[in-house]
Amino acid sequence: MLFDTFSLRATQLGNRLVMSPLTRSRAVDNNTPNSLMATYYAQRATAGLIVTEGTSPSPNGLGYARIPGLFNEAQVQGWKRVTDAVHAKGGKIVVQLMHTGRVAHTANLPAGAEVLGPSPETCPGEMWTDVQGSQPHTPPRAMNANDIKTVIQEYATAARLAIEAGFDGIELHAANGYLLEQFLNANVNLRADGYGGTAEGRNRLVLEVAHAVALEIGAERVGIRLSPYGVFNSTGAFAGVDEQYAALVKALSALGLMYVHVLDHSALGAPLVPEKLKTDLRAAFDGPFILGGGFDAASAEQALIEGRADLIALGRAFLANPDLVERLRQHAPLNTPDQSTFYTPGAQGYTDYPTLAG
Repeated sequence: MLFDTFSLRATQLGNRLVMSPLTRSRAVDNNTPNSLMATYYAQRATAGLIVTEGTSPSPNGLGYARIPGLFNEAQVQGWKRVTDAVHAKGGKIVVQLMHTGRVAHTANLPAGAEVLGPSPETCPGEMWTDVQGSQPHTPPRAMNANDIKTVIQEYATAARLAIEAGFDGIELHAANGYLLEQFLNANVNLRADGYGGTAEGRNRLVLEVAHAVALEIGAERVGIRLSPYGVFNSTGAFAGVDEQYAALVKALSALGLMYVHVLDHSALGAPLVPEKLKTDLRAAFDGPFILGGGFDAASAEQALIEGRADLIALGRAFLANPDLVERLRQHAPLNTPDQSTFYTPGAQGYTDYPTLAG
């Protein structure tokens, strides 16, 4: 089943393998995609669907060094170079919109941008900055009502720009402890207004963003990524997490989104997402369902056969194997990812992994 075609709403996929979003930090010039990035994604165009690295809809969301944005014309043109290269090889590609929120340092932000979050608490830990080395996260300013309206519009505008840039759709990154999950997560969202305090309040921003981008480009072009039980960026499980996510996905289903993408980080040491919750979320969403996290070819095939997902997302395997689909077809050995080059600028460990063809 891995190599079967699939209809992702109106988008026809050549197989059921999804290239997971993978931060690679190669947008070295004003957070703008470049020819090296176009080469990287084109090399992996045999994936049924590519989901790009996290891409900020706002200057405020550029919390990491050298991550790309999608909020100005230069970035649109840079991404168009990428989508053209992928489409020329028959691939399909969506852009993951990721606002980092409180997971940021001001040294990584352009002039005039600021670190925002649902609450004023600083994200624990440190992050890399090119100018100051590793630094503690910058304390965020708690978003007010106007900030929330602005960020919803920023997502909608970025979605429109994504279509202008040639993408087949977008993925809202509501996982891994970034802004949308910061609002979802009761350990981070300490608000007492209508955007916090209850499960309904914590779900509100995600649903309003999803509604806004669906109105802008059509719900059939909007996917979303979720990571209940994830612990990245000091999130973690909380009382009522299963019920909250089930309600969220049911509401997202009513919008008719392109897909729901659920990530289980237990292979990297996070708590296991209960199988019952995955089953419940699949049942709550009337549409394509993607599972990601810790799969190999055999377990991916089994998940599809058992109907636990329609598509399977693989990350590091695609990072290190541009021709992963063909390698899996042939049961060929896989290249090992070079972790030392995951986030470094340049071609090394990015576009130089060998293929079976040499």
